[in-house]
Amino acid sequence: MNLTEELTRAVAEHPDEPIRLTDPVTKREYVLLSAATYDRLRAAYDDSPWTDEERDALRSEAVESLGWEGMEAYQDDGP
Repeated sequence: MNLTEELTRAVAEHPDEPIRLTDPVTKREYVLLSAATYDRLRAAYDDSPWTDEERDALRSEAVESLGWEGMEAYQDDGP
């Protein structure tokens, strides 16, 4: 598939930017990227399952951001 003249002009006018396209029939939007940009984004994206260490780190960050002090705050020191 080749670019139309209109798209070729758009790419030339904005060589380092993605170009947003809309299908006039479905109104669905698409983004045209250079192959180099697409390859760079794809290489940086990791969709593998999270490791136990990654989940633990995320849990720790969430707890810290909420200011939760842990169960110690709820333990009764006795009479």
